[in-house]
Amino acid sequence: MMPPPAVQAKLAALPDTAGVYLWKDAEGAVLYVGKAKGLRTRARWYFGDEVDDNPRLKLLQRRIADVETIVVQSEAQALLLENNLIKEHRPRFNVTLRDDKRYPWLAVTVQEPFPRILVRRAAADDGARYFGPYTDVGALRQTLRVIRRIFTVRSCHYDLPSDAPDRPCLDYHIRKCKAPCVGWEKAESYRRMIQDVLLFLEGRTLEVRGRLRERMQQASTALDFEGAAELRDVLRRLDQIEEPQTVERVGGGDCDAVGMARDEDDACAVVLRIRDGKVIGREHTFLVGARGVAEAEVVTAFLVRYYLSRPWRARLALLPCPPADEEALRETFGEGRWAVPQRGLGRRLVDLADQNARHLLETLRLETFEGAERADDPVYALGRDLGLAAVPRELACADISTAQGRDTVGAIVWFENGRPKRSEYRTYKIKTVEGQDDFASMGEIVARFLRRRLAESRPLPDLFVVDGGRGQLAAARAAASEHAGTAAPPFVGLAKRDEEIYLPDRAEPLSLSRRSPSLRLLQRVRDEAHRVAVTFNRKRRTARTITSSLLEIPGVGPARRRALLERFGSLAGVESASVAELAAVAGIARGLAERIHGRLHRQG
Repeated sequence: MMPPPAVQAKLAALPDTAGVYLWKDAEGAVLYVGKAKGLRTRARWYFGDEVDDNPRLKLLQRRIADVETIVVQSEAQALLLENNLIKEHRPRFNVTLRDDKRYPWLAVTVQEPFPRILVRRAAADDGARYFGPYTDVGALRQTLRVIRRIFTVRSCHYDLPSDAPDRPCLDYHIRKCKAPCVGWEKAESYRRMIQDVLLFLEGRTLEVRGRLRERMQQASTALDFEGAAELRDVLRRLDQIEEPQTVERVGGGDCDAVGMARDEDDACAVVLRIRDGKVIGREHTFLVGARGVAEAEVVTAFLVRYYLSRPWRARLALLPCPPADEEALRETFGEGRWAVPQRGLGRRLVDLADQNARHLLETLRLETFEGAERADDPVYALGRDLGLAAVPRELACADISTAQGRDTVGAIVWFENGRPKRSEYRTYKIKTVEGQDDFASMGEIVARFLRRRLAESRPLPDLFVVDGGRGQLAAARAAASEHAGTAAPPFVGLAKRDEEIYLPDRAEPLSLSRRSPSLRLLQRVRDEAHRVAVTFNRKRRTARTITSSLLEIPGVGPARRRALLERFGSLAGVESASVAELAAVAGIARGLAERIHGRLHRQG
């Protein structure tokens, strides 16, 4: 597709330097914000052949009417500028945080002589230390309760020390505050306590305990036994708060484990905060606009738009996959670093974060769609391993069964959220294929299945599995393209010999670990389709055997054969019937009944 003339002229004049580009529609609204190491090359890419296979980008391409660019000095600066512009314009085609402005923050007003802890709806550049946003308001309230139980932070709104009351409030009398408002606590002592609060909010409770224990020893040495007792009580309360989390000891020292779950346009990212080998907190956010976006790009969007601004983030982040734009990210991360563990403790921590992300995304789905059902974890794992844009909640599998080229049949089974849904099973007698041709037979049943569902306006599966290799996969995809067009679902093939997964856009088959939950789910679906197909084939052969045995008897035609089978139920029932019982069937005379009885018993 050629860009509009105005856009084409601007593309020709773009510099090949780092910068940010903004695609706009005819009304001037920003559709998409992107960054590039080379603006000219990247912007022209949107009108190349690679876009044709991506429906999301094709839609963006059709709506582009103008482009605006901003040149910067480096790719890292472009990454940060892109983040700011996305927050400002919230373009439709970018991956963005869902409702990130409505989540509250905890602000520690360290710019004041006697800082306070406030709840604010947005972070501001006012000198305060911000923690959050808290996507769970209950967690924010619990954090505030814990801080006020352990530390003596003032809760008043006086502008100390210039604006102060004449006497302390009730908090002083119930030992919730040491009355800095009337000068009974010095600024130096109050500041030390605020430093402990900041360490606590960052999850560094071990350092908090060490500082408190050191000050308790100093107070005891100075014979300030009352002050030492107060610090001892703070340590005890801190230990009580820590006790429930000892069961969550997972190892790994200090790190943040990042998990990601995706389903069509929605995604959920989770950060497990691990300090001293314990899970001390969980942060999460939902993202929208993830349809058709590579997982590496979604991870990068999350890191830049949510994670990098967190003051509590650890120096090491464990990621589920390598992010896009690694060089620019490493420069932006500063002293921090990340890793993508493949095995061991790090991999287990990322898997735990992934599990939390799947749970939260499923919770969002259950709250959004009435009557929805939670998907099993292997369904999410399968979507990730196959690189699918949507979680394969609805999964169909086709298989062909034949007996030396005769009685060829097909079966398609349906799984929903990892479990069989037998009301959606379908079996087919092959009608258009002569002899044994598995490829053509597969194409026929896939075409009939999709054509029927589209005619009845019923949903298509999120993933279609065919039992076989590249030949069966190609036949099934050709049939789907002819009868479903762009609505056709993604297809994969599963070969029995080596349990290899064939993908349409991959030259080599994909091999998963035999322990992989994704492979086990595919095997279960494939085996169920095989069972149904073989059962139907056996039933067809039995029916053909019955038909042949009766039709070989002189005087028995299709009508009399049908009457006998309806009366006695099967060939075995006809064989066990007496001559008198056979003669009682309409259309069967005494002589014919004796002939049928004699022939069947002679064959037996």
